[in-house]
Amino acid sequence: SKKLDRFYVGETHHLDTRLERHNAHTYSKNFTKIADDWTVVLAFEYPSRTTILRLERFIKNMKSKAFIKKIIDNPSLLNAIIDDKGF
Repeated sequence: SKKLDRFYVGETHHLDTRLERHNAHTYSKNFTKIADDWTVVLAFEYPSRTTILRLERFIKNMKSKAFIKKIIDNPSLLNAIIDDKGF
């Protein structure tokens, strides 16, 4: 969200639908309800949903906008994290 200068990290099989729902405040109890200008800055596909969920949790636990910006600038870091952490 440019309005909030914040990133949202999530997992879904239907990216466009999920984005529309966040911007429409469908998820009224979620963090994303505070803005309506969410855009996709990076989409990462991986065959294992379990791995993606672990990767999502890892990124969220970092609690670092700088870390997320590094990933956006260099998406190959995601594969390195997966390999390093043994997800």
